[in-house]
Amino acid sequence: MEGGGSGEDRFIARYFRPIAGSQGALGLLDDAALLSPPEGCDLVLTKDAVVAGVHFFPDDPPAAIARKALRVNLSDLAAKGAAPVGALMAIALPKGTPDAWMEAFAAGLGADAEAFSCPILGGDTVSTPGPVTITITALGAVPKGEFVPRTGAQAGMAIFVSGTIGDAALGLRLRQDGDAPAFAGLSGEQRAHLLDRYLNPQPRLALARVLRRHAASAMDVSDGLVGDLAKMLAASGCGGKVEARRVPLSAAAVAAVKADPGLLAVALSGGDDYEILACVPHAAVPQFTFEAAQAGVPVALIGETRAGSGLDVTDAGGHPLDLGSGSYSHF
Repeated sequence: MEGGGSGEDRFIARYFRPIAGSQGALGLLDDAALLSPPEGCDLVLTKDAVVAGVHFFPDDPPAAIARKALRVNLSDLAAKGAAPVGALMAIALPKGTPDAWMEAFAAGLGADAEAFSCPILGGDTVSTPGPVTITITALGAVPKGEFVPRTGAQAGMAIFVSGTIGDAALGLRLRQDGDAPAFAGLSGEQRAHLLDRYLNPQPRLALARVLRRHAASAMDVSDGLVGDLAKMLAASGCGGKVEARRVPLSAAAVAAVKADPGLLAVALSGGDDYEILACVPHAAVPQFTFEAAQAGVPVALIGETRAGSGLDVTDAGGHPLDLGSGSYSHF
């Protein structure tokens, strides 16, 4: 066969072999990768898929699509206290996808793989009549016995969240309806902030070690703060209370909510934040906040766990807020 190998072989050689990890990937010439876990560590595995028209817009920059596909998985590793070891990717592309699109996608994926020390170890490429679909399995390593579960929270613990909440959900609203009155008063910088937070999530890998040391339970916020926190509390067998006024919002989100108070529910229940929720024993709170700051990750105490079940979210007057389902759901 001219050029050697199948069309898929040449496709992989052109776009993905140059960005593959130097160890484990075997030059992407085999049917599997070979990986030795770091000494004294357990492997942590996670898989997330992103689909055009669901998780990103079909006309988003291909480099940004690649970054989002990898970063949403790295966010899961961070919440478990793990450091990246590598990733496997399956990508389904419509026939006739332009070379320029693939070149930009591979460049974005390769840059992030290097930046986050998460080499691409292999995967699969297929054609599809449907939308672009990227599935990544990320592998991480955590020192034995230090995995941070969802299930470790107990009554009487502090509830923390990293970063700011709601920017991505508001960025999506801005993308869908940029002329809405709520966004009219935003500065160019504030609009850009919201749009970027939707397009380019920031995995909190710098927080992983701090979580291992101090958090009893943690997970990342992918489907909405309220819904995801409710899931974690249910998995741990306890309830909790969150004061909405304590939830950290960016200046852009504050401005949007001030213009349209109904957007507070969007901020608290919308997805794509990829921040970290953690339940921390009160005795560890000062050291947790100090070490998080030292790691360059802001954290905010937003509530407390309690005995029983369910999650209460209250306004500044202590009255319950109705947030509907509390999170995004695919089904």
